[in-house]
Amino acid sequence: MAESIQMTQQDALKILKTGANVFLTGEPGSGKTYTVNAFVSHLRDYAIEPAITASTGIAATHIGGMTIHSWAGIGIKSKLDKYELDRIASSEHIAKRIRRARVLIIDEISMLPPETLSMVDAVCREVKQTSEAFGGLQVVFVGDFFQLPPIIKNLSRDQNESDSQEELFLEEVKRFAYDSPAWLAAKPLVLYLTEQHRQDDGDFLSVLSSIRDNTFDETHLKTVGTRKYVMKDIKDNIPKLFSHNADVDSVNLDKLSQINMDEKKFVMAYEGREGPVAALKKGCLSPDELSLKVGAQVMFTKNNVNAGFVNGTLGVVKEFDSLDGKPVVLTRSGRLITVSEMDWTVEEGGKIKARISQIPLRLAWAITVHKSQGMSLDEAVMDLSDVFEYGQGYVALSRVRRLTGLYIIGWNDMTFRVHPEVLEKDTEFRTLSEAACKAFDEIASVELSTMHENFIKASGGRYVQNKRKKTKGLKREMGDSANVTMQYIKDGKSVKAVASERGLVPTTIVSHIEELFESGKLVRDDIRHLASGTLKDLEVLQNELRKDEKMKLKPVFERFDGKYSYEDIRVARLLLE
Repeated sequence: MAESIQMTQQDALKILKTGANVFLTGEPGSGKTYTVNAFVSHLRDYAIEPAITASTGIAATHIGGMTIHSWAGIGIKSKLDKYELDRIASSEHIAKRIRRARVLIIDEISMLPPETLSMVDAVCREVKQTSEAFGGLQVVFVGDFFQLPPIIKNLSRDQNESDSQEELFLEEVKRFAYDSPAWLAAKPLVLYLTEQHRQDDGDFLSVLSSIRDNTFDETHLKTVGTRKYVMKDIKDNIPKLFSHNADVDSVNLDKLSQINMDEKKFVMAYEGREGPVAALKKGCLSPDELSLKVGAQVMFTKNNVNAGFVNGTLGVVKEFDSLDGKPVVLTRSGRLITVSEMDWTVEEGGKIKARISQIPLRLAWAITVHKSQGMSLDEAVMDLSDVFEYGQGYVALSRVRRLTGLYIIGWNDMTFRVHPEVLEKDTEFRTLSEAACKAFDEIASVELSTMHENFIKASGGRYVQNKRKKTKGLKREMGDSANVTMQYIKDGKSVKAVASERGLVPTTIVSHIEELFESGKLVRDDIRHLASGTLKDLEVLQNELRKDEKMKLKPVFERFDGKYSYEDIRVARLLLE
């Protein structure tokens, strides 16, 4: 039997650099995130900023990106009609983002339903005005289909029944992104990483591999059994993973009760028809009644990149605002955020049919296995006795690096099983990956370098033959021009000061700031000092901007007869709450 061809991170990287569409996969710990980060770094070296997205908010936090739903402007929609597609493509904010993109990365692809991938494809084609898959972008799908599959909402099987959004919540079915016509149109090369970088424990690796290839037996079960514990014998500060929200809620409420501080409650408000409201509540991670205390561990449940958080951001309640009583959260990145209510809505035909409003937080001493996907932990406590879907146990177990970091309370028969369809598909992926690796191994290094150079040029990058030669100062450290600007802005410098120091015009600096703001690398607190010269007039500018739905600059400039520069108006627009 011929020895299988191994796909290393470097092999994958040299293929990614050609601009080919790619599905980057491999076991947990094989280095998918590392490879993506290396590719992103390579692109930024040549002033190409990739669109970095993920299927879920918590996955987006791991890669420093945003959800694919937000990036493409599709929100929670399960389908797009011509009206919605035109509305999204006509949005100046979204269209600008997509037009500027050259590379689209989608992480945790296993959790993205095929219909969602098709919607992203449709929006990209419409904005770019081309029939090419994803508008001609290089697409990089990243993930592992052995991990958690998507739960999607299915329309009624009766084609004559109502097509309204209430019908989206009738039945749950599981399908995979590779079933999407958009996946087939993109024709991604499969790059199946074969190295292991997370786990260095042979016995534990054997357990995980046996689950993955459906050979789990009594020997593997005995190995897992050596790490079985009862909860009272486990240290209290180890993260706890559960398969059901009820168990998570029990732990979180118990921990909250142990804090000797006043409790403050936030009650969800809602409006609209009962069916859509119930569906919104089911999909909302914040509870109907949120109880918080100073010192409570919390997790954000909604995206607001401009405010400095996304779904999955973790933090601690430091205080309650003295004026309005809103919780003030210190995130793990060190940012203090006063958290106000946000809305979740259901729309149909451009009209809101239902709305719920709540503080976008939930308690976070314990989390579900679903929320742990993508994490890498030194230790974890897990009760897998109520695992209810394929891949759930595998995801939980593979979060820890070594067997000694595993504290397992219990398990059931489903814990060590993966989806049978994925087992079959995995064989196909491995075969395709070996073919890709072999094909690129046969390409001469000079030819491969030319392919890399051509992709950089086609993407508008600046290719320099001796790029690795050392250069001076900040530019060498930061890589691309916008990131250099970011460092100056975070140091508190004004637009004019940065422009002067860098030998650029203020318009270019503000363009950098807008790009960084859209990608979440800068938030409002980082740029408030830029309005210091016009702070007293900031509200006047913003009120004028609000008069136009598209917030165009020229009418505001003309309204004040040039009193404020276009740069001042652009900064005021960024600072709009």
